Amino acid sequence: MKVPCKSNLLLTLVLITACSTSPLGRKQLMLLPDGQMNSMGAQAFTQIKQQTPEDTDPRWTTYVKCVATPITEGAKGQLQVPSWEIVVFKSDQVNAFALPGGKIGVYTGLLAVAKNDAQLAAVIGHEVGHVIARHGNERMSEGLIAQGVAITTELLTQGSPKQGLAMGLLGVGTQFGYTLPHSRTQESEADLIGLDLSARSGFDPRQAVDLWHNMGAASGKGPPEFLSTHPANETRIKAIQDHLPDAVAKYDASVKHVCARP
Repeated sequence: MKVPCKSNLLLTLVLITACSTSPLGRKQLMLLPDGQMNSMGAQAFTQIKQQTPEDTDPRWTTYVKCVATPITEGAKGQLQVPSWEIVVFKSDQVNAFALPGGKIGVYTGLLAVAKNDAQLAAVIGHEVGHVIARHGNERMSEGLIAQGVAITTELLTQGSPKQGLAMGLLGVGTQFGYTLPHSRTQESEADLIGLDLSARSGFDPRQAVDLWHNMGAASGKGPPEFLSTHPANETRIKAIQDHLPDAVAKYDASVKHVCARP
């Protein structure tokens, strides 16, 4: 019995020493060093560039960089990234992303939904908010822990006729009881972090509400919120509206940015 006890003690020490706190005060689990996450972000970005063509219209690149640059500058106090690589990808995806290590990708499909610079800033701010809150590290860390629990459960039920049932229940319980709700929590955090970031960078945060109305119209009727990794549009719009007075105050105190849409 000594080996399991030592293993449990080691796991406890790992969990304690890996505890972190998000910018909004939520406890997080971080098992991977930031340098490793930055390296993985750079590798992922290289793969995306190999698989997805870049948009060749320089007007859109200039526009996206005009919006993204003030946001990345505003994030300097929260991220140690010397420079950011910003690429516009030619794709109908209504999406954008930011990766650890200073990588931002915007798909041309998003530019048809984000109708002005402030709406695009809300999306880019949201994606950079994920990086600020280290959500990628958190998700990977939780995945490693979940994998360890699954292996332990399999070993403990080995030879039992109920092993399949136990593993199935573990998977369903983890997915709907923890993974999806926690993913929605991260999305909501990124909304608010990004809202403040874009407001401090000189973009009107009130446009974020219109953006999510546009996103809802573009995506149609999505899955029920409890089955989704993202909050329902109505839920996130309500949270953004509740946070708007504080964000608008930051916007009023900022140096305004205007980026001309092509």
